[in-house]
This record gives sequence, structure tokens and C-alpha cells, in this order.
Amino acid sequence: MGEMASDDMHVTGTLVWYYYICQRQVWLMAHQVNPDEDNPSIDLGRFLHEHVYEREKKEISLPGMRLDVLSEKDGRLVVGEIKKSMRGEKSARMQLLFYLDELDRAGVSAVGELRFPEQRKRERVTLDEASHTELDRARRDIFRIMYLSEPPAPEKIRYCRGCGYAELCWS
Repeated sequence: MGEMASDDMHVTGTLVWYYYICQRQVWLMAHQVNPDEDNPSIDLGRFLHEHVYEREKKEISLPGMRLDVLSEKDGRLVVGEIKKSMRGEKSARMQLLFYLDELDRAGVSAVGELRFPEQRKRERVTLDEASHTELDRARRDIFRIMYLSEPPAPEKIRYCRGCGYAELCWS
């Protein structure tokens, strides 16, 4: 399995997303074991990121973050996170809250907006004290998982079908 130098250890929005889906994926991603890039779900996600919300500023990379959409509404910065479906809504919300928290720590005030283009739904997300507490707990647990000597055992969950790591876990 992939090796990881301890100075490379940092929590990213992607790891937060995976944490709320599958902890095995956290370990695999943190150890540079990439999912199957030809997976149809990954292709659809890539297509949505490239072709939806074309008029808005897209894909801004900051340390540990890749923000999908940035806009301004009523004088406030709005960070948009695009997801192909509402299936992983909790993970999407936590990933977006992670971005808002990271920006807040850097002195940038922003609100979030989850976007699900297939369902034509948008959801406003704001950072609060409960979110800070939950993210601190998640960060600690993500680090715990990252430092395991081997990945957690595969566990059949509802997200396995269509997962880019399915072959690695179940073949």
C-alpha cells in the first residue's frame, strides 16, 4: 500500500467528504491510492464540474481545498459545492463546512451553498459553533485513520455500488 511521510499529513475537504461516506476511503486517499478514474460516477462528477454553472468563477484551489464555485451575494462571499446527487448530502455539507471553517480561520467570512444540479436544488450552509465542534472531532478521527498502518477493513455500505474503490475492496 502507499506510504505517506508524516509531514505530508493534513486534512483536506476531500478527506472530510470521504470520512462521512467510508473511513476506508479516507485511508486509501490519504495514502495516494487513487480511485478508478474510468468509473462512470467519477466521469459524471467531472462533467458536472466542467459544464454546470459556467457563468460563475469556478474551481479555486487553496491549501487543502478545491472550491467548486465562488460568487458574491448581498455583499458576502458564497462558496458553492456542486454534487451530482443528494445521496451523500451529509458528507457534502460537512465538506462545505470544512471549507467555510478553513476560510474563517484565515479571516475570510463566507457562507456556503450546496448545489445538486440533477435535482435543481440549492441549500444554504452556514458555519456555527456545533459545526466547529463536529469538524474538530472529525479532523482528529481523520488523523487517527491516516496514521493506521493499514486501511480499515472493507465494509459493505450503500455507497459501495458505483464506488471508484469497489474493485480494490471486493475483488
